Amino acid sequence: MCGIVGYIGSQSASTILLEGLRRLEYRGYDSAGIATIQEGTIHCVRAKGKLDNLQKKLAGDENLAPLGIGHTRWATHGKPEEYNAHPHMDTNSRIAVVQNGIIENYQKLRELLKTKGHQFRSDTDTEVIPHLIAESLQSLRSTQSVPPSPLPSSLVQAVCQAVVQLEGAFAIAVIAADYPDELIVARQQAPLVLGLGQGEFFCASDIPALVPYTRSVLPLENGEIARLTPLGIEVYTFSGQRLRKTPRTLNWNPVMVEKQGFRHFMLKEIYEQPGVVRTCLETYLNSEWSPDTPASPIHFPFSKDFYSGLQHIQIVACGTSWHAGLVGKYLLEQLAGIPTVVNYASEFRYAPPPLRPHTLTIGVTQSGETADTLAALDMEKQRNLSTTLSSQSKLLGITNRPESTLGNLVDYVIDTQAGIEIGVAATKTFVAQLMAFYFFAIDLAYARKTIPSEQLGHLIGKLRQLPSVIETILESQERYIEHLAHDFTETRDFIFLGRGINFPIALEGALKLKEISYIHAEGYPAGEMKHGPIALLDAKVPVIAIAMPGLVFEKVLSNAQEARARDARLIGITPMDEQEAAHTFDGVIPIPLVDELISPVVTVIPLQLLSYHIAARRGLDVDQPRNLAKSVTVE
Repeated sequence: MCGIVGYIGSQSASTILLEGLRRLEYRGYDSAGIATIQEGTIHCVRAKGKLDNLQKKLAGDENLAPLGIGHTRWATHGKPEEYNAHPHMDTNSRIAVVQNGIIENYQKLRELLKTKGHQFRSDTDTEVIPHLIAESLQSLRSTQSVPPSPLPSSLVQAVCQAVVQLEGAFAIAVIAADYPDELIVARQQAPLVLGLGQGEFFCASDIPALVPYTRSVLPLENGEIARLTPLGIEVYTFSGQRLRKTPRTLNWNPVMVEKQGFRHFMLKEIYEQPGVVRTCLETYLNSEWSPDTPASPIHFPFSKDFYSGLQHIQIVACGTSWHAGLVGKYLLEQLAGIPTVVNYASEFRYAPPPLRPHTLTIGVTQSGETADTLAALDMEKQRNLSTTLSSQSKLLGITNRPESTLGNLVDYVIDTQAGIEIGVAATKTFVAQLMAFYFFAIDLAYARKTIPSEQLGHLIGKLRQLPSVIETILESQERYIEHLAHDFTETRDFIFLGRGINFPIALEGALKLKEISYIHAEGYPAGEMKHGPIALLDAKVPVIAIAMPGLVFEKVLSNAQEARARDARLIGITPMDEQEAAHTFDGVIPIPLVDELISPVVTVIPLQLLSYHIAARRGLDVDQPRNLAKSVTVE
């Protein structure tokens, strides 16, 4: 959600902060601001709307302060107005704070602070934090006999005293005019990562903000506070215990977060999908495996007994990751023969199913920081620990960010290997999640001996063909899809249909269109049309049907005919040489013929392109659609 950037060093902080915030724009925001310290005074500049508005306010400013914090705000408490933008300061404007998260007890704290003379200028929950710190600093200064503290400065002590009063999820960065050589950061249930440079140090909500400046990073864990000075970084627990932590080196580089000639990041990331699939294949498939090999065709870091006694699987996820989970359910049940349920994480955490022994819970989240998914997994972990089932149940994560909070919560992680995804609408990370489920289902099927090795070998051979198949679609169909998109710039409603393993792709196609074009769209199982949704159809409501030869091919065509009979314009995602389909649909987006079981990785590509080109044709902000954030780190 909100973006945080902090800097201390020898360069102009405002320049680095603004650039860092630009690299966090994908997280979604409606206002922005920075605060720096120069000559004993905090200089705070804020603006409603995009970063360009903030940059205009900063134009001509000769501020060369080497310390500062910046923020992009996604409104929760309080309207998206300038007075609610971060940073927020205390009554005397001596302390500035930026925050990502939600302070659940802010009203109680606010009323208490008002009784002590503190004056509030915003409607936000964040503003209580600088006032709490100011109150603690005043108390520390006025107390003559302060017990010795393991913390190195009064500012760190004051921040510690403040954060232990906060309830909720938060990541904060703090500067104070009276401490011009300190940047204090703290984390509790919201992501925050530190960057180590040569005589300069950084903090950010996400790694892309740090990539141009350093590859040495140190993620903070829950309940940790850090003090950044020109001399280095010190990390403590909220209780004051000094921690020894080792930075890790990123394998990312600045080129990965550039558009590289594409009009939008989303289009670039659609075109990166063949490479992502190749990377997944190279990472997880045993290149020398054959049906006669006495080992699994999949390389996973699981222990030998990970699948031992496994009887049930439950998947928790949100949004696009939930759709990937639906494809995963199909694969796990049909290949591995194991009962699987898919839950919205936001519902699971408040109405969990009864505990069952021998259950694997899989959390799917691109960022590894999705609040609802993490809460659902943590709840399940605690439920298992409270019973005798703990040794019989396990947790697995599927994520693009194994270094995230998810990685520390689950037993094992499958890294989807997609690289940085900047566009808010997930494309390459969705396909990478699908690949993770294919590999997991194959590995589990091999372990359970539910599929003959020859059949697994055939499936693996088909998976190896996917990169070239996706490249064929991108090379041959994008111009046609772009032209087709012109017909729908004024359309207000869409219906997407699919059956079997492609029903989740109908849902994903509808979600992509809603996210970036703001057109109302719904995905349905094709067989359910006659049970109500068919009443929506007329000449103004186009229908896109996914029809791949296989178990339900004829059924989908029959369902499509029902839509056509109601005057709906009918477009098929179907193989180019399917004559029956060609006669059924008013128009076809042709794709190569592939096995139905692997078709979701193929059928989703034209739907991504169609959504992209409709939104671009409508002149919308494709990479940063309104009201949305890349990583939903608050409930």
